[in-house]
Amino acid sequence: MLIKAGELLQTINCPEDLRKLSADKLPQLCDELRQYIIDVVATYGGHFGASLGVVELTAALHYVFNTPDDQLIWDVGHQAYGHKILTGRRDNFYTNRVYGGLSGFPKRSESEYDAFGVGHSSTSISAALGMAEGSLQNGNKTRQHIAVIGDGAMTAGMAFEGMNHAGSLKDANLLIILNDNNMSIDPNVGALREYLTDITTSPTYNKVKDDVWNLLGKMSAFGKSARDIVAKVENAMKGALLSQSNFFEALNLRYFGPIDGHDIDHLVAVLQDLKDIPGPKILHCITKKGKGYGPAEKDQTIWHAPGLFDKYTGEIKKSVSLTPQPPKYQDVFGNTIVELAEKNNKIVGVTPAMPSGSSLNIMMKAMPDRAFDVGIAEQHAVTFSAGMATRGLAVYCNIYSSFMQRAYDQVIHDVCLQGLPVIFCLDRAGIAGADGPTHHGAYDIAFMRCIPNMIVAAPMNEEELRNMMYTAQSETIQSGKDAFTIRYPRGKGVMTDWKKPFQQITVGKARMIREGEDIAILSIGHVGNYVTKAAEILSADGIEIAHYDMRFAKPIDEELLHKVFKKHTRIITLEDGCLQGGMGSAVLEFMADQGYNSQVKRLGIPDRLVEHGEQEELHHECGFDVEGIVATCQQMVESRVSL
Repeated sequence: MLIKAGELLQTINCPEDLRKLSADKLPQLCDELRQYIIDVVATYGGHFGASLGVVELTAALHYVFNTPDDQLIWDVGHQAYGHKILTGRRDNFYTNRVYGGLSGFPKRSESEYDAFGVGHSSTSISAALGMAEGSLQNGNKTRQHIAVIGDGAMTAGMAFEGMNHAGSLKDANLLIILNDNNMSIDPNVGALREYLTDITTSPTYNKVKDDVWNLLGKMSAFGKSARDIVAKVENAMKGALLSQSNFFEALNLRYFGPIDGHDIDHLVAVLQDLKDIPGPKILHCITKKGKGYGPAEKDQTIWHAPGLFDKYTGEIKKSVSLTPQPPKYQDVFGNTIVELAEKNNKIVGVTPAMPSGSSLNIMMKAMPDRAFDVGIAEQHAVTFSAGMATRGLAVYCNIYSSFMQRAYDQVIHDVCLQGLPVIFCLDRAGIAGADGPTHHGAYDIAFMRCIPNMIVAAPMNEEELRNMMYTAQSETIQSGKDAFTIRYPRGKGVMTDWKKPFQQITVGKARMIREGEDIAILSIGHVGNYVTKAAEILSADGIEIAHYDMRFAKPIDEELLHKVFKKHTRIITLEDGCLQGGMGSAVLEFMADQGYNSQVKRLGIPDRLVEHGEQEELHHECGFDVEGIVATCQQMVESRVSL
């Protein structure tokens, strides 16, 4: 069903319409925008709390700045729903994150108002600074460039790098909006959080700050001297009243705030004034994630992306099954690491700001001194893990596959080059679903497989995940020089009776699932379960396949491959990862090196960007679901007959 927008919101088809409103209409517009987001997400799903927290900020930015000529960049983009609704996408916003519909994140190809494509954290400042300098290089000195970044994203090194550079480009028209809600997905951690809290809770600072903002709101009355007055008062206040020097000012960024990010009138006035202050600057806004919806304000982690819910009762709708259901792979990881750590006191866990998403929160609760949330800092997470590994600890570094891309140099330089047996557990490997191409874990097999001193494995089910985790912390592995990557997908496994006794797996050894004479299918990871179903369909059609679960992309089971190539002339490889450099490529390399000449068909993620949708929809699009496997087998048999 289509969701009807409020009376005022219905008249806003672009920011130009918004700018025609009188300022006294903005509170009503914000109320309607917030309600529309609640209605749509409750009915169709999506991210939730982040967008509710920036409703007023979104309206104020588009009201004050001349978007799309002025460039507005949203960091990550979880909070950009209001932005999408106000920029011409209101009526099809219900297709958000749906296969073939709107992206869940700002996307340059989707709208001219999406100035920069995002999805990963902490890129906005660097992008906006590059745009600002690009405008200057093109002779445009008036265009504004605004980066909206959360306090969670500020913990990443890239945000600091961008600010550090911005402070040296004094002519760049850059405004950084620090959206401070003390949350990313889970509560923020680290010294920066404590520093921002110190700023926002200093009573003396805030009392005098209000006077400064009142003065700033009257800047036009002072003419050209206004900037000098503001600079003198602000700098004197910050230096005298804060218990520590201002971090942002130390980077040559003019700091303003903190201000109430839900006061639309004040926001508009402040942003109007900041437009006239040249150079890089930062406005510190205090917001509340989930603002305006009680349950989301109380439990901000659950309501980051709650799924469908009843907006009146706040009850999150979950499918109910009368039969036991398999667990999510992330929960198998979370419970298994605790089980292993109870037996091995050298085990520690690390995650970059995803304790709930990775289920390391289970260990953080059970063993708080042995599990570490390091904030949005994947590079630090890897090198921090490497440091602990030098002291003989068995480190499970749990990172989403797509986020591991950000720490690739550290994997090579700080782990593998030094022969440190860090265990990388890559969650959300393969097609990630509705989050789309920014979150698909397509490349990890390829980029991990090419590094010396690296083992690359993927379990077909929950029991295999447990046994791989058990093997990785064994004395055999931990006394060696190989890092150990275990990749597994988003979502549920296939076993209800999964908590079985641990068994050691021989590294580099595959296992036979099914015998057959017509075609050999070599699979790795969870998608091997598709082969089991495809084999039944093919058998009814008179085609008998052999199925091998390779388990390891590196080292690959060469003994098994010799047997397969000697017996089969038709071979299919299957993986939920990119075809270039993946497990299928390893099989082709083996075939070429050993002089075999079989017909090999690789199934996996093709050499293009796969958009968003449900995992099953995207597996089908890429041709490696049950139907795709069956069709490929039939084509290979038919082509052989025709020869």
